Amino acid sequence: MRKLLTILTAAVLCAAGCTTSKDIVIIGGGASGCSASVAAARLGSSVLVVEELPWLGGMLTSAGVTAVDGNYNLRAGIFEEFEQKLADYYGGWDKLHTAWVSLVMFEPHVGEQMFEELVAAEPNIELRKETKYVSAQKLSKGWKVTVEDLKTGKQSTVKCKVLIDCTELGDVAKAVGVDYRLGFDSKADTGEWNAYDVPENIVQDLTVVATIKDYGPDADMTIPMPEGYRIEDYANCCINPHNIAPTRNENNWKTVKEMLTYGMLPNNKVMLNWPIAGNDIYLNVVEMTPEEREEALKVARNRALGYVYFIQTGLGLKNWGLADDEYGTEDGLAYIPYYRESRRIKGEAFYVLDAMERPYDFTFYRAGAAVGDYPVDHHHYAHPEWERLEQLYFYPVPSYSVPAGVTVPLGVEDMLVAEKSISVSNLANGATRLQPVVTQIGQVAGTIAAVAVRNGVSVREANVREVQTELLNASMYLQPFRDLPKSDPDFLVLQRIGSTGIMHGYGKPVGWANQTWFKTDEPARLCDLYLDEYYGIPHVDDETPLTRNALTEIIQGIKGQNSSCAGQCGSCGGCAESEDKVLTRLEAARIIDAELHPFESVDVDWAGRLLK
Repeated sequence: MRKLLTILTAAVLCAAGCTTSKDIVIIGGGASGCSASVAAARLGSSVLVVEELPWLGGMLTSAGVTAVDGNYNLRAGIFEEFEQKLADYYGGWDKLHTAWVSLVMFEPHVGEQMFEELVAAEPNIELRKETKYVSAQKLSKGWKVTVEDLKTGKQSTVKCKVLIDCTELGDVAKAVGVDYRLGFDSKADTGEWNAYDVPENIVQDLTVVATIKDYGPDADMTIPMPEGYRIEDYANCCINPHNIAPTRNENNWKTVKEMLTYGMLPNNKVMLNWPIAGNDIYLNVVEMTPEEREEALKVARNRALGYVYFIQTGLGLKNWGLADDEYGTEDGLAYIPYYRESRRIKGEAFYVLDAMERPYDFTFYRAGAAVGDYPVDHHHYAHPEWERLEQLYFYPVPSYSVPAGVTVPLGVEDMLVAEKSISVSNLANGATRLQPVVTQIGQVAGTIAAVAVRNGVSVREANVREVQTELLNASMYLQPFRDLPKSDPDFLVLQRIGSTGIMHGYGKPVGWANQTWFKTDEPARLCDLYLDEYYGIPHVDDETPLTRNALTEIIQGIKGQNSSCAGQCGSCGGCAESEDKVLTRLEAARIIDAELHPFESVDVDWAGRLLK
């Protein structure tokens, strides 16, 4: 009884505005916020998640973008758990392939339920929905964060060791003084060959998504004509009697059926997220106050309602109406817009498009922590000056690895930033903004925070290799190699050796699912070894096959040992085989990993530079 009274008294005091403590406070319960909280909680940290909306999941649920873009062959970590829960819910992976835009489609409320289950399964997480961030005060170590319950209006404070910004637009980062970029970067800033000559404050188009469903052939679900409706805004969304001369990207017209099946969801619903004379709109609301955003976004919401109205009246599909079993909004649309771009912090690693295209010309891959395979996709057709803007529509890149340092802001301590506000260029954001990557980035941030808390160090002092090891333990990729499944014992060998750069992978653009391969079964060559930065052995362009004896001599020289065989661990198939055997690339990687342990023995910084 005494214990119960103590708990009740504490609850009453906290309701009145007391200060509590957590290891980590996460502002934003979107895709990255949920994964950050789960990752940190599983590593033993106490976590508070603060979310303004009634839903978790952000762009994957509250914004209605219930179509997964990419990583179908690189499913990893908490995002893989999320997708597996969807497959289990609907009865198999094939049940998720209901549209032609994606292999994974789901209803918004179902996705939200999956995120709720992931978070609820972790006892170390406290979740406060319908609660907004008010302010954060930097302490000598950690932060004091003030939040407000939107239902009661009461404010409370929480002290934490690490603060993570997982908001949609990087609002917390700005509020606490993190420096950032916004809009088009210049060549002088990024070094990218296809960046703009001068920076411009132009962001990607945003979309307010509508989820509609078929109410049956006799139903009339026609909504009132929304304010500002113009039929010409939607006339070219598909082939129909209202078509007019094409002006933007309507040359690739689709039939009505193709337009709708683009976003077909389970249970006969459709996600309306259509860039071709649909509901994309240009609105740069990033630097607005919350009140200004709400007012400006009324135009975007009317744009989406106008698209629904055109489908019902212009195309004669009055039986298709706004789903009444999804969002709890007054107008029936998604809670928030799909923001394709936000503030982008200046961080310990600045990841650019050139590093995606040519990873081994940079060092970022060594600090790799999240992977993606979707091409660079920029939406600018709704901008009034779209003709002068470089569209980069599915610009081809190999699959890529995002360095952990993109989450660590410069100049502000004990803080991390996730979601789409990471330290990447405007061009690179066209690929890193996709849901699988954003969710992984959240897991990376949560892991960094938990490692820092566990070791009693600041975020910036956390060990990158320790973070990467925890990510590997959590079924994540560091490098996007497709050769082996994560269940294969050699998967970790490839990830470790690939993250050193001692052996490289081979990437290539392949449509919507770009690839990188280690080429495990190919014969190893002397030129495959890059040992100069680690061991001072110059790289040679010698395509001579690499034998077990040749690699043994190299390793003996590095270790200063006089061992007769560097492969006694069995890494290359056993000592009974000939010393002249030509090794496969996988066998060579095994031996280097087992004999030299370069991943564990040489640390890297947040941008992948070696720390000797």
